[in-house]
Amino acid sequence: MENVSTHQLARETMAFVLAGGRGSRLKELTDIRAKPAVYFGGKARIIDFALSNAVNSGIRRIGVATQYKAHSLIRHLQRGWSFFRAERNESLDILPASQRVDEGHWYLGTADAVTQNIDIIEGYAPKYILILAGDHIYKQDYSLMLKQHVETGADVTVGCIEVPRKEASAFGVMAVDENDRILEFVEKPADPPQMPGDPEQSLASMGIYVFKTEFLIDLLRKDAASDTSEHDFGKNIIPALVAGGKAYAHPFSRSCVTSTKEQSPYWRDVGTIDAFWQANIDLTDFEPELDLYEQSWPIWTYAEITPPAKFIHDEEDRRGMAVSSMVSGGCIISGSRLTNCLLHTGVRANSYAELTGVIAMPYVEIGRGARLKNVVIDRSVKIPAGLVVGEDPEQDSARFRRTESGICLITQSMIDRLEK
Repeated sequence: MENVSTHQLARETMAFVLAGGRGSRLKELTDIRAKPAVYFGGKARIIDFALSNAVNSGIRRIGVATQYKAHSLIRHLQRGWSFFRAERNESLDILPASQRVDEGHWYLGTADAVTQNIDIIEGYAPKYILILAGDHIYKQDYSLMLKQHVETGADVTVGCIEVPRKEASAFGVMAVDENDRILEFVEKPADPPQMPGDPEQSLASMGIYVFKTEFLIDLLRKDAASDTSEHDFGKNIIPALVAGGKAYAHPFSRSCVTSTKEQSPYWRDVGTIDAFWQANIDLTDFEPELDLYEQSWPIWTYAEITPPAKFIHDEEDRRGMAVSSMVSGGCIISGSRLTNCLLHTGVRANSYAELTGVIAMPYVEIGRGARLKNVVIDRSVKIPAGLVVGEDPEQDSARFRRTESGICLITQSMIDRLEK
């Protein structure tokens, strides 16, 4: 085994973030933005977690492949991630699908998104490539995964999340030996393979891969020449390497970054309205499973210049207050009551409003006397005075996007239809 420094490995690595997906299960939240650009946690966007992990791990070369409705995402990257300096061998390249290789198609799959940017990768000449998904919530030190990749001499190292075996049928699952070598990759198996030494757990792919750059480029060029390939890492590249190469798994628990307040490794795919609402609401817990207050592993983002949040009025039934809630800068809680809510920048909640389990995107305005429970409100929506949501399932379903578990998504177009 080769003894290597994690710092040196990080400096020799380029992170390639796949951020082109729509995220259609988030419904109207992704009508005007890609899933990685969706707001999360009060200040951040979903993509900020993968990017912050890369920067905090010491990686200073990053490419972000965009495709679906990318304007919001690109604007965020330009505003919040423009601190890289070329003279320090740092870069963040935004790589929209631009028909650079073949005028007949955009990015056909995750592997093709990298293939179409091979010339840019070769221009930086990184020794290693770290492929990341731009749409998951977690904290991870990628340098430890890089170190395992080099020490095992793997062709590919696959980041894996440990999941209960009874839930693993929803994922692509790895069967591994006692040395973490992947023996089999099974997509959504009825009988998931168990982890060695832990029959109750399985290893599911996180969509994170490490390759030696030269090896990956050779693979991608061969894949691009295949008429039968879907040009996708999960469907083509990884299964082929498991079958005929040297593929290793890297369990997330070995490189997950946790603070003293976090009890277990935290990873979430916030790809549905229910999962998105729950992950945001979880942050309001007394001791949340994900600690955003740990300063040693910050989540970098675009920090909009705003005044502090303000709470006003102190009368019976008209008292500006928040309990077990997160309230961002620029918010004014004007005589309304919040319980287990998360408000992004610049939200205005007016008098006599009662909010419970509300996720409000930036610059939402909530009218007087509104009663809202278990809702997600898209950016800049104006909630009419007296609107009641979360008390009558049949009425909610007729007016808004309501999930089976009772979470309602509210957009401005839905509000506009009410007022016609």
